[in-house]
Amino acid sequence: MRELFIYYRSRVECEAEVAAQVRRFQARLMLQHPALVARLLRRPEAKGGLLTWMETYAFATMNPDRAIDADMQQQIEASAACLHGLIDGERHTEVFTTCAC
Repeated sequence: MRELFIYYRSRVECEAEVAAQVRRFQARLMLQHPALVARLLRRPEAKGGLLTWMETYAFATMNPDRAIDADMQQQIEASAACLHGLIDGERHTEVFTTCAC
């Protein structure tokens, strides 16, 4: 199973707006893809006036036919375009797969 972990930073004063925007587009994505599990996390402390955010995306294990493929990743990034001007720097994407060890 392929999962995405996307992290980025925003100024402290943008916290409420970033959270609201991400929750809105994650809700839309989960409506479009019912087995999608999306989460929004934030480090509890700011550093240098910046907050660090983490979005996670995976499909529920009860739906093994679905995967976070290139098309799904593109949909996520297109949805995140609303964060332009709210985040400091770029969104960094990490991809992890289930360990078969």
